[in-house]
Amino acid sequence: MDSKILAKEIINLLESKKAEEITLIDVRKKIDYADFFIICSAHSTKHTQGLCEFIIFEMEKLSIKPLGIEGLELGQWIIIDYDTVIVHIFYEPVRRVYALEELWGDLSSQEKQKKSEDLQVLPFQE
Repeated sequence: MDSKILAKEIINLLESKKAEEITLIDVRKKIDYADFFIICSAHSTKHTQGLCEFIIFEMEKLSIKPLGIEGLELGQWIIIDYDTVIVHIFYEPVRRVYALEELWGDLSSQEKQKKSEDLQVLPFQE
């Protein structure tokens, strides 16, 4: 599956389960191990774990399995590696500490997006 289509599919799943502040960052010009990062927040660690398990379950229906999963047990920051798309699910207070958007994308001009059809792909800012 094309990486952008995969990213949009995952974003749709996250939206359906009330993930918050979903951000898609295009990292193709900076790294060679992924095309996109998806970053989102959840209101509790149980919510982060539920989002992760839901994404894995739904993607497996499409015969897409993650290469790796980190952080599921604690639920503070969960990473799901789908090769070209890396999903970061944060418990909201932890997301503010790590501020991945500031490291990987320029959010100064980005509006918060609620629907995947309106989602902006952020270019990597060097």
